[in-house]
Amino acid sequence: MIRLLADPLRARIVEILAAGAACTCHLVADTGATQPNVSNHLRALRQAGIVEARPEGRYTFYRLRAEALDGAAGYLSALAEQARDSGDVRREC
Repeated sequence: MIRLLADPLRARIVEILAAGAACTCHLVADTGATQPNVSNHLRALRQAGIVEARPEGRYTFYRLRAEALDGAAGYLSALAEQARDSGDVRREC
């Protein structure tokens, strides 16, 4: 998840979808990226389970799966807590 969102365009797509479902044409307009580029990033996000696709007529709308982000947030929070608890611990050489 972190690796996927490290890409600035993917992170921007996720930010846009957090505000609500959008089709590819909306994402192209909002990001300024090309349609093939946006589609490739959406495919990666879909395969990772971060977004869902829903066909509506000629268009496909993409929706952010909040539960996928909740899982990543929980993992990162646990790492942060572990880092706080072990701030003075160091491994011996």
